[in-house]
Amino acid sequence: MIDQLWLILLGFAGGILGSMIGLGGGIIVVPVLTFLGFSPTAAASNSLFAALSNAIASTISYSKQKRIEYSLGLKLGLLSVPGTILGAVVSSDVAPDIFKVLFGLILIASAAYIFLRRNLESKQKIISKQMMVFAIGASFFAGIISSFFGIGGGIVFVPLMVAGLGMAMKRAAPTSQLILLFASLSGVITHSLLGHPDFTQAGFLAIGSFLGGLVGARLSIDIKERYLQVLVSVVILIAAVKLFYDSAIGSGLVGF
Repeated sequence: MIDQLWLILLGFAGGILGSMIGLGGGIIVVPVLTFLGFSPTAAASNSLFAALSNAIASTISYSKQKRIEYSLGLKLGLLSVPGTILGAVVSSDVAPDIFKVLFGLILIASAAYIFLRRNLESKQKIISKQMMVFAIGASFFAGIISSFFGIGGGIVFVPLMVAGLGMAMKRAAPTSQLILLFASLSGVITHSLLGHPDFTQAGFLAIGSFLGGLVGARLSIDIKERYLQVLVSVVILIAAVKLFYDSAIGSGLVGF
């Protein structure tokens, strides 16, 4: 057990970044676990415990700051639940190389979002019936992504609320944490019933992520966002390239 204490630090780092940008710490935790040889199912299910812990801590902090849109967050969170169940079930059969490629694409999309988030915020929208229908479908899809990859689904929810529903970024990222609370909780329950996670490892990740969520929510008030954008994007893109390379090695496309 002692030799797994490093998972607390990993959860802490992922929790800080996840809370600040609203995407969940899985975009940091899952690649690291994958690089270290964890199976896709183990990486995703363990990471979801960290995502849940991070969402709880972040929601508590952001609630005190009065930055959460509760009505919308509750609706989108509940709409994501069926998708999380499906994502957990499907993740049981995914091949490691396929998982690495798909997660690499998710990381690239995350990096693009981080750079474009200010541009998204400037485009306020009138919410139409068609957009609400799209929001329902997007919530279901985000739920699948959340459980399948163990990242919480914020990569879908934050852009949806900002670009689609016209919410300011300072309220979208906090509201995303409330949504991720529902998405990650249902994913954790489903993965656990399927026997996917290692509860000791997941517990260490959750401890670190909870503390990181508290710190990240506080830092989000004062930090210069441009510095955060560059740092997180560089890390994410390096991880994506490594995942693609490992997948190519595993499939025999690249050899020595």
